[in-house]
Amino acid sequence: MTVALPRFSKIKDTFVNTLLLGNKSTPELWGILTVYFVQGILGLARLSVSFFLKDDLGLNPAQMSALTGIATLPWVIKPIFGFISDSLPIFGYRRRPYLILSGLLGSIVWIMLGTVVDDPWSATVSLLLISLSVAISDVIVDSLVVERTRQESLKKAGSLQSLTWGTSTLGGLITAYLSGWLLQHLSNKTIFVITAVFPLIVAMVAGLITEKSVNQNYANKTASKKFSIKQHSQELWKAFKQKSILFPVVFIFIWQATPNADSAFFFFITNELGFGPEFLGLVRLVTSIAALVGIVLYQKFLKTVPFRRILGWSIVISSGLGMTMLLLVTHTNRVIGISDRWFSLGDSLILTVMGEITFMPILVLSARLCPRGIEATLFALLMSILNLSGLISHTLGALLTQWLRITQTNFDNLWILVIITNLSTLLPLPFLGWLPATDPQAEKL
Repeated sequence: MTVALPRFSKIKDTFVNTLLLGNKSTPELWGILTVYFVQGILGLARLSVSFFLKDDLGLNPAQMSALTGIATLPWVIKPIFGFISDSLPIFGYRRRPYLILSGLLGSIVWIMLGTVVDDPWSATVSLLLISLSVAISDVIVDSLVVERTRQESLKKAGSLQSLTWGTSTLGGLITAYLSGWLLQHLSNKTIFVITAVFPLIVAMVAGLITEKSVNQNYANKTASKKFSIKQHSQELWKAFKQKSILFPVVFIFIWQATPNADSAFFFFITNELGFGPEFLGLVRLVTSIAALVGIVLYQKFLKTVPFRRILGWSIVISSGLGMTMLLLVTHTNRVIGISDRWFSLGDSLILTVMGEITFMPILVLSARLCPRGIEATLFALLMSILNLSGLISHTLGALLTQWLRITQTNFDNLWILVIITNLSTLLPLPFLGWLPATDPQAEKL
């Protein structure tokens, strides 16, 4: 036994090290990963929200699109939360109190959504507050990750980004099929009440975050240097307007702001193809597994590939693969002997793997662009710009959907929308040179 115990301990350490992709196991890291995990777990109610708006409240596609857009606004103004967190500590702390508040807010609003909300206006407010709670917690853990990645090599930074994003995806994987299966047996409101438990976990793990009093931090650095909101704003603007930061951000914005067909496609698969909640849950399970595969592929083979090269090829390949949706919307898959369900599963798997490979470099690049001292604010600003581009993408997609006269029952022109949305993603390619050819942190050394 005296020989076996050290050997077991070594095996355990090796397993944990592999599980954490080489990142040192600390209580704070597990706290950070728990918050990301909960974000994925909240996907348990994603299908319930969609069917609640569509069936229980009787919203049409345009109304649902508008409500969903309003609910994403907290993600667009994330810099405000990062600014508040960096500038206005609570009881001397910039991270823990905000995690606690976000968790409590999320839990309360999910309970409200599952008990008293019964009209579009209250649903809009509830979904807005839920989005606010998740966005606040996301800003906090993002800032902690940025603080870590700034001090490490690109290889190490890629590992940490892969770990955090993979943890969120794992949470989504666990609840993927379950979200559809529960919806077959329980009401939407019951699922909302169940979901209310998970934000409390965020509040509970806040104590794991290692943090000194902000006053002590600044006193130790420079006794004469006093922190001010004005100074923080000046530092943020000075950093953001640098070409090395501004140009990559504009490139990503142009790319992500191109229109998409998501809303029209959702009504196509539910109304035209007749996919129900349980099968959509199965699709979510497949896409969650595919997301993990994409993260592993990036982690193993692509994390050290220059940003310019990997994003350039990703844009071209993703645009080509996206055209496979034409086979489904034109029912060509049936002609070649592939059922709608099998084709949807396979297509979702391939597109999600490619999507994750494309998205991971964006996260890593955004983290590497952030200078010291304004990590939470600038990273939140970069992510909010990304979220704003997503909102514009959905809006442009909705306008195209209306222009092409695609409705709940008429999908004759959906194939045109698919072509336009996929070709438009190629628009930023002429500006590929705006992306850094090497690691931004390495260039500063």
